[in-house]
Amino acid sequence: MSLRLGDVAPNFKAKTTAGDIDFYDYLGTGWGILFSHPADYTPVCTTELGKTALLQGEFAKRNVKVLALSVDPLEKHRGWVNDINETQKAIVDFPIIADEDRKISLLYDFIHPNASATATVSSLVVIGPDKTVKLIITYPASTGRNFHEVLRVVDSLQLTANHSVATPADWKQGEDVIVVPSISTEDAIKKFPLGVKVVKPYLRYTPQPNKE
Repeated sequence: MSLRLGDVAPNFKAKTTAGDIDFYDYLGTGWGILFSHPADYTPVCTTELGKTALLQGEFAKRNVKVLALSVDPLEKHRGWVNDINETQKAIVDFPIIADEDRKISLLYDFIHPNASATATVSSLVVIGPDKTVKLIITYPASTGRNFHEVLRVVDSLQLTANHSVATPADWKQGEDVIVVPSISTEDAIKKFPLGVKVVKPYLRYTPQPNKE
């Protein structure tokens, strides 16, 4: 199965370090991030899980629940969590899925045979409240993921889901955004009372609509 943007994220039941879960029930009406790891006790993934734990408050602010996945068994996960907490000065309290039979990995296209026939690649999937896939990023095992970038993308996804805007290159929370092409400049001026800056007919900026 090849998972693509806009697809419905498959539901599943799983054993995790936080107990048995139903994925949809766990996410509820919020956002979700599912990210895979080639194996337990790998150095890059150890730092990634630690960073995720340290950013839990930021994910919670955005109504995002995080889950990790590895094809190793649950008992091995628990030992690994102890190492992560010790070495990364963090407390990992989000679920790590034990996917020994690789069913979930196959559902989410985390197994890439040219990379490994048995281990997952380092993929990250963002899932919206409507249970559809909003973002997929896949990294090589040698490159650690940038979780501040993940937060930035979530900010963009949540903003653009609720307003008729897009975010430009390198956009960060609080910066100006782009009016989508489907809205005329006349309508944009009415819709965005903070102002519309027209650079080209197709390139128009406005202050972030939901900026506090």
